[in-house]
Amino acid sequence: MQSMEILNSKQIKNIRSLLEKQFGIVEKLDFVFMINAKGKVYVITREVEKLDLKKLRIDSIGLYFGTLGDDGFRLSIEGSQIIGKFAKKNVLELDDCQFESWLKGEDFEVDTKMSGFVIVKYKKDFVGCGRIREKKLLNYVSKSRRLIVINN
Repeated sequence: MQSMEILNSKQIKNIRSLLEKQFGIVEKLDFVFMINAKGKVYVITREVEKLDLKKLRIDSIGLYFGTLGDDGFRLSIEGSQIIGKFAKKNVLELDDCQFESWLKGEDFEVDTKMSGFVIVKYKKDFVGCGRIREKKLLNYVSKSRRLIVINN
């Protein structure tokens, strides 16, 4: 049994709709989108269409793009880097102090009117996706990717 499936055009249209609603992205992404049982969406080059995936047992393939949930689409760090340049709204720019807190995996207060999922940007770099709830930026950076600070 295959745990990954290629999304059909209706499912891709749903993801594109969420990206447009959340981030103002209207550009077409030329990838094959795949999803696993946990709602994690991966992108892969169109070359995968030449393979007969039914003969393979696949747990993971491609680049982790984001997670599809009931509350919207949460981009991975790499997903934010792929589409950040196309985003027309809900991009939160961090200052130096906030960026250090972000890298440590901390949640912190932000002065913004935005809410829901946001693409997090520091200077010219897109560094992930967070969620703003009650003027607090919730950090989704996994523990393995956080900055460990020995001396404060």
